[in-house]
Formats: sequence, C-alpha cells, structure tokens
Amino acid sequence: MPYRAPISDYQFLLDQVVGFDQVAATETFADASADVVTAILTEAAKMSEEVLAPLQRAGDLEPARLENGVLRSSPGYADGWKAIAEGGWIGISADPEYGGMGLPMAVTTAVNEMMSAACLSLQLAPLMAQGQIEALEHHASDELKSLYLPKMISGEWSATMNLTEAQAGSDVGALTSKAEPNGDGTYSVTGQKIFISWGDNDFAENICHLVLARLPDGVPGTKGISLFLVPKYIPDSDGNPGVANDLKVVSVEHKMGLHGSPTCVMQYEGAKGWLVGKEHGGMAAMFTMMNNARLGVGGQGVGVAEGAYQHALAYALERKQGRTPSGTIIDHADVRRMIMDMRADIFAARAILLANATAIDMAKATGDADWAARAALLTPIGKNFGARTGIRVAETGVQVHGGMGFVEETGAAQYSRDVRVTAIYEGTDGIQAMDLVARKMMDGGEAASNLLDEIEEQAEHARATMPDLAGPVWEATETLREATEWLVAQDDMNDRFAGATAYLLAFARVLGGHYHLSAALADPDGPRAKLARYYINALLPEHSGLLARVQSGADDLFSLSPDELAA
Repeated sequence: MPYRAPISDYQFLLDQVVGFDQVAATETFADASADVVTAILTEAAKMSEEVLAPLQRAGDLEPARLENGVLRSSPGYADGWKAIAEGGWIGISADPEYGGMGLPMAVTTAVNEMMSAACLSLQLAPLMAQGQIEALEHHASDELKSLYLPKMISGEWSATMNLTEAQAGSDVGALTSKAEPNGDGTYSVTGQKIFISWGDNDFAENICHLVLARLPDGVPGTKGISLFLVPKYIPDSDGNPGVANDLKVVSVEHKMGLHGSPTCVMQYEGAKGWLVGKEHGGMAAMFTMMNNARLGVGGQGVGVAEGAYQHALAYALERKQGRTPSGTIIDHADVRRMIMDMRADIFAARAILLANATAIDMAKATGDADWAARAALLTPIGKNFGARTGIRVAETGVQVHGGMGFVEETGAAQYSRDVRVTAIYEGTDGIQAMDLVARKMMDGGEAASNLLDEIEEQAEHARATMPDLAGPVWEATETLREATEWLVAQDDMNDRFAGATAYLLAFARVLGGHYHLSAALADPDGPRAKLARYYINALLPEHSGLLARVQSGADDLFSLSPDELAA
C-alpha cells in the first residue's frame, strides 16, 4: 500500500513542541544534532516507503505458516528484515559499545512509527529485538552482553519475549514454567508459552528467547520468578549457532490480523538457558523490556493510524459522489469531520509518545528523578492512547470508504484488523489505566501535578495571543487536577479502578490540547493552528464527560450481581 512518511511532523514536534532541544544539549546525546536527526528520519522514511510498504498487503494475503515444524515467512519479509538490519534500525538506540547508534529514544520512536505505518507485521520483529537489547544492556552479565548484543543489534539474530501462559494470562505470577540449575551456570527451562510474537522465522541465524520461569526455591507469585535467555541454537565456542536447543514451535495462531507476523505457541523441554539479572528478579528485568515495548506499541498504533489516514484521505479526494465544490466526498461535512478527527488525534497521540520518549532520554542523560517520574507517568498514557487512536482512526478509515471499506481489496480493513491487538498486548488498556491510577499515583499525584502545572503555565502564557485556545486548555487542566486529587484521596482501589480508563483518556485529551496549543503558538498563521483550533473546540470537550465518570466511583459499576447480569 502506498505510504508517505510524515517527516515534517516529526521534525516540527521535536523542534517546536516536545522539547527535544534539551535532549540534544546533553552530553549523552550530543551527537543527535538537527542535521543528524534529519538524515536519520530521511533514510528511515525512504526504507519504510520503498521496501516495507510493498510488503504490507503481501503479508496479509500470504501469512506466515508452519510446515512440518519449519516456519515459513511471508513473501519478501526476509528482504525487509535485511533492509531493516543493514540500515542499523534495530540498534538505533543501542549502546555503541556493541554496535548500536546510541541515538535518543525520541528518534527511535519516530523511526519505529514509520516502519509500523508501512508494515506493522514485520515491524514487530525489530521491536522485540529492541526491547530485549535494552533488557540485556541493563540486566545481563558482561559475558552474555558481549556474545548476544552485537548479533541482535546487527540483525543476525532476532529476539522474542515469553511471558504469557494459557492458565496465567495477565496474571504472570501464576506461571508454571520452571528452571532447574544444571550445576555449570546454565539452567534447564521447561514449560509452554503462548502468544509469542515472531517466535520463529526463516531469516535470522538464531532466535533469542527471553523466558520467565520459576527456580525450585522460587516463592509463589511474581516475586519468585526469574528470567532466562534461551536461544534456538546453542552458541558454540566461537559464538556461532551450534546445536539445536530443546525447544520448538507447537503451532502458529490464526489471528484476526497481523497475518504476516507469526504468533507462536512455544514449548521448552529442558532447554538450556542462562540467567538474566538476579535469581527471583525476573519481573524487574522483564519490565525493562516491557516498558520499551509499551512505548513501541503506542507508536505502532499511531503508525497504523497514519497509514489508515493517508489511505482514507486519498480515497476521499478521489471518490465522486453527490454535489460538492470539488465533486468528491471530501467536501461532505461528515466525511470532513472524520478526516479532521483522524488528523487531529494522530497529532495528539504522536506528540504524547514523543514527549514520553523525550522524558526517557532526559532521565537517561541526567539521572534526574523528576524526568524518570515524568517518563513513567506518560508510558501508560502513551501506550493506551496510541493504541486507541490507531483503532479508532483505522475504523474511521473503513467508514470513509463506505461499502468499499468492507471489501478487502481496498486494503482499508487490514489496518483495522492489524491494529486491534495493540490495545491488548504488552498490558491491556485496562492494565495501563489501573497502573496509572495506582502505581503512578503512589507519589500522591506529585508527578501528575507537576505536569499539570506546566500545562497551565503555558496556557497562561498563551492567553495574551490566543485566548480562545488557551482558555479551554487551562480550564480542562484544572478540571483534570481536581479529578486527580479525588483519585488520590480514594482508599478503596476499586473506586480508582472503576474510572481508571476514563481518567487516562481524559488525561490524554488534555495533553493533546496542550501539544496542539504549543503547535499553534509555533505556527500561529499556518495549518497547525487551524488543526489546533479544531481539536480544542471539537475533541478536547470530551474530557468533561470522562472525568464525570471518574468520580462516580465503583458502587454503580458493581450494583448488578453476576446473576442479574446474566438474567
């Protein structure tokens, strides 16, 4: 499917909205100059447009398949992986000591979004590798890092993460996979894992699985879980893939979408593995990979939204129907509403994710606890709202196409099918929302309050030149502050959880207003100010209804018994 990377949007957001200049000014990221970032975005865009986009439809029509125990990838995917690897896009933020570029996560986020828009099924593979690379950088022994990181960064070896089991699901602590010490520093890992993205392929020399399992002395629950690196082929004395490990792909799931990405059931039968991090410290190590993936999944949602938007816009500009000034449906008010909603929300979601990535970069470069808290606060919002934006925009794209949207040949439906899972994996939307109102509020709401202070300060500044935009943003922020204070005051967690999703979406709406206002201030006479006006007038008001639901508590939610619900 044709795709054009929105380089100008990335550059505008980095330069004018999310404060990326602070990142480039640090010693850690001094090499991330404006010229370097422009060159990176340009090359990634070329690869995404010319190499990956043509694979989008092929993967949907000719899915990955398992033949006699051998995984066969979709046509062209091997060449696509090679282009990603040779371009250095897997290790864009990885440590240069092991062959990475060492660039900021904000740049990686933009590049990953482009690849997601072009071909989400294939982009999942480098995203898994990026997450594992970061986990190994933080938690693995020097010996493991020196052997595995260069291979993964170069794309010679690919990577997965194995958390979920059939009986456990999101309750990771209920897993039954076990690991027995072999007495030589290695472990025998046994168990079955489900929903493993890119659990196997036919283009990487080796596949490195990060597997959660319990040691014999591991206590029940998450505190007794350890993390193990279990390769498909055990490296020989020279570090090359040697004998096959005792693991296999049992089956490949038949899914609603993402057909080009094999989602595998993995079986480990005493497979040799190496401990990553401390014994019983597996969740801490895995969360490093999970948080990386959560940012990435939010970007996947925005990427698919961009692809679906471009697809729908092209159709609306060409489809002749009714009497309009242009003769096409783009001038029908309801079609224009859908197109404007799509564009405005993409900008908001993209800004939230780039701000999230910028906070991660600043925390890494400065070690400042406030930046780390900002990054932690924005992660569930960015993941949830990015995924929801992808789902809503892709669904709207089908609607723009009308009856042709329901016909697979147009390609509109594929975006909707492919993106739907982003609200489910790497922690469902509900889990992200509960994390926001619980763990992220353990500071009494301080991190949230600090962010709201900044939004109101900017709105106050903007009153002098754009009072009609600044006023609604300030008022929405103050309403969000009141709801935040109400949440923090609730001792019954069900009262928080009942409105958690609504709270997160309201927070995202206010952040979107803030970033749109920033864009309008930077481009007061241009199209960005027009888009900001639309978002603030048409979409920002949704926050009030959402926040009313937040403060309604859990009583009404649980007022009907299970029997009454089933009656």
